Amino acid sequence: MDEMTQLRDMRSDAPAPDRFALAPGRQRLTDAIAGSRRGRGPRTRWWLASLGATAAVTVAALLGTQLLDTSGTRSTGPATMAGDLDLSGPAATLGRAADYQESLTPPPEPRGDQWIYVRRVQGKQELAAQGGPTGEFTYDPDSRVEYGNPAAEKDGTDDDRSPREIHRIADELPEDPAALLAEVRQLYPSGTDAPETKAAQIFRGLGVLVESYPLAPDALARIYRAMATVPGVKITDHLVKDAAGRKAIAVTREEEGTHQRRELLLSPCDYSYAGLRFVVTEDHEMKLPEGTTGINPKLTAGDITLTEAREVAAVVDAKGDKP
Repeated sequence: MDEMTQLRDMRSDAPAPDRFALAPGRQRLTDAIAGSRRGRGPRTRWWLASLGATAAVTVAALLGTQLLDTSGTRSTGPATMAGDLDLSGPAATLGRAADYQESLTPPPEPRGDQWIYVRRVQGKQELAAQGGPTGEFTYDPDSRVEYGNPAAEKDGTDDDRSPREIHRIADELPEDPAALLAEVRQLYPSGTDAPETKAAQIFRGLGVLVESYPLAPDALARIYRAMATVPGVKITDHLVKDAAGRKAIAVTREEEGTHQRRELLLSPCDYSYAGLRFVVTEDHEMKLPEGTTGINPKLTAGDITLTEAREVAAVVDAKGDKP
């Protein structure tokens, strides 16, 4: 039985990706609640660097609460395509993820004229919650970007790197974790409008790379091993749920000064990118930004202020194609 057949059998509740989707990928989160374009790659949202720093963060904080799934795997889990899960800590979990990626046969790099198709799901936003700003926010779940995007490559900044540029940058990342992390800091610098610590900056940049699509498996393996060495990175000892309702591994780090933690979600089947969440770590009242009317929302530890899942990522031949 081939790998894709196994994956479809085990994840029958999710759309089946093509063979490229076995390698983790990237696509920007929706533009609809975008902040300034700095440090995140194409269609950047700088507010992801620090949830307390911008107005968009406050809007995101008005999402409905979603509970963690505490009935899932703890220190070890069921056999999957990637083998038995180990959620005992960053070294074990991300080391196993790296080992699995290195066991894969790299798919061919897409042609420059092919397109990257991504379908994503975002958690429902209730902007009127707790008397906050009213209205409904919408987004397009389907996005497409040309693999060798000429405009992005001509731009030459970290805001508008094409998927091809990211793929080739990742291929050249060094084996040594410390050297890799230093390079990531250069690739995704901090901005002046939202200060962040060195470790927070690195974890953010690593998240951009893990989300990148397509990425060679050996490059992803190096990224995972380096991620395990970032101060403050932890592994949730049970599977959580992404915005699509699927179980996922949570690689987490508390964001200093925000009362929240960033969670990078990985598939327990093949350690590919599954989504992103921000979770409140302690009760607090968040101030609305200047110029916004409403009541400051009171957030409780465990509230999920932003959640997004990637359901499908694939290489297609034309802009309008779907896998």
